[in-house]
Amino acid sequence: MRISVFGLGYVGCVSAACLARDSHEVIGIDTNLEKVALLEAARSPIKEAGLDEVLGGAVHSGRLRATSDARAAVRFSDVSLICVGTPSCNNGNIDLRYVEQVSREIGSALAGRQGYHLVVVRSTVLPGTVEERLLPNLERCSGKRAGEDFGICMNPEFLREGSALFDHDHPSLVVIGEFDEASGDMAESLYGKVDVPIIRTSIRAAEMLKYANNAFHALKVTFANEIGTLCKAQGIDGQEVMDILCRDQRLNISPVYLRPGFAFGGSCLPKDTRALLYRSKERDVDSPLLAAVLASNERHIRRGLALVQRSGRRKVGVLGLSFKAGTDDVRESPIVSMVETLIGRGYQLSIYDEQIELGCLMGANRSFLEREIPHIASLMCSSMKEVVARAEIVILANDNAVFQGIRRLLREDQLLIDLTGIAKHDGGQGGYEGICW
Repeated sequence: MRISVFGLGYVGCVSAACLARDSHEVIGIDTNLEKVALLEAARSPIKEAGLDEVLGGAVHSGRLRATSDARAAVRFSDVSLICVGTPSCNNGNIDLRYVEQVSREIGSALAGRQGYHLVVVRSTVLPGTVEERLLPNLERCSGKRAGEDFGICMNPEFLREGSALFDHDHPSLVVIGEFDEASGDMAESLYGKVDVPIIRTSIRAAEMLKYANNAFHALKVTFANEIGTLCKAQGIDGQEVMDILCRDQRLNISPVYLRPGFAFGGSCLPKDTRALLYRSKERDVDSPLLAAVLASNERHIRRGLALVQRSGRRKVGVLGLSFKAGTDDVRESPIVSMVETLIGRGYQLSIYDEQIELGCLMGANRSFLEREIPHIASLMCSSMKEVVARAEIVILANDNAVFQGIRRLLREDQLLIDLTGIAKHDGGQGGYEGICW
């Protein structure tokens, strides 16, 4: 099958590489010419374990290429995947300009194309977006009818940054929100090699499922942190309590995310929780728990700041800047917020994150970091040892494996604030304090 993938961000790159690896012919489309050039050179525009190898193999085999020419890509392909971003607006709603622009481009290309074509939306959009915003664009710009000349589906992705290839190959289930049976049949054929339940439902249900998942993940992170904080106030190890709670997998569902640590961040959980709150306001539905999730997450960042402030030390080293280990994604990373505040309060910062190469950051990821910490380049160090040498207090901000054993590098006069728990059982010098234990 010939597939065009719109958007060479996280979801688009992983989807394009894996589909091409599975013997489909794939074209990646992006308006960012640097991303197009990187993919054409068999290099991934994003950082993800194992992706360079998969993507490189697909490019060298001739099954994957990239372009900025949307019209040519659609005319070449049988299926178009929309994987562009839906960032937050200032009021919490999502910005649909990119998905709407792509839907118009696909529609215009379909106007001059013969034969049936399937449009699959993988971008995260609120319920009603596909049928009320994207489908009308496709019909108006193409002069064709959904269900007759082209199909349309919502196929939400459930990829975790840092383990996206594994998640793509071993999903718990596949969800297809279909406009009609023909659309669903064609979308399902993309998953021919995946032996898992395939759930076919309405487009709106599929749109909502993505938000339900992400709101639940956001809830689990916050719940674990609130329990951990309450435990600490009583002299109890919050991680031990939650480890025991998670052994009951019949009633407590899953241990994923249920681990006290630092605040949640990234490109999905904050944005999608805000979007659900916006929709609740639109429909005059009171959703106090969802509001409390974001408020509690913000308070948890302030707890981290309080630990630094109470130490009375001014030279701060930060290990880990991305919102989680294994990725260079800093969008809405809670440690970025913490660093920004510390800089504003006059602290001296040194930062190390092996995943972050400032010159390689792109798009919204790069824009976010430059906006939040304009002078970030002057704060970055080349090694963990350099950060420790400069600091009076060291913040362990994500659980990258390279940070294990950090306590053995500390001096007696230094303090380690552990926001992850990976150094809890390490021996070494200096003081130690965990955020929830």
